[in-house]
Amino acid sequence: MSIPQRYRLRIARKLRVKNKVQKNKDRLRLSIFKTAKHIYAQIIDDSKRATLVAESTLSPDYKKSKKSCGNVAGAAWVGQMLGEKAVKQGIKEVYCDRNGFLYTGRIKALADAVREKGVKF
Repeated sequence: MSIPQRYRLRIARKLRVKNKVQKNKDRLRLSIFKTAKHIYAQIIDDSKRATLVAESTLSPDYKKSKKSCGNVAGAAWVGQMLGEKAVKQGIKEVYCDRNGFLYTGRIKALADAVREKGVKF
């Protein structure tokens, strides 16, 4: 059984981005992961190996809003909440690690929402 082509391409993109991100460990990393139903984002300090801020569509605040989880609006909400939490902790600059996903749709919406809150990357 062979590995599907789209999966191999995603892994190749993931490794390319990972190599660029890990060259500068002085900057924090915004890691984004998505599934068909949910999206997850966290800001990680690789030098300390610690997650500083995390948000996803599985959070209780998001479930209270009763929005659909697997769409662009949900990703934008996650980005806004993550951006607010990051600014409160004094995080101003990060690298975006999109885990090999293409920079379109939900990934782009999340990244734009984080940028709107004042976090640069």
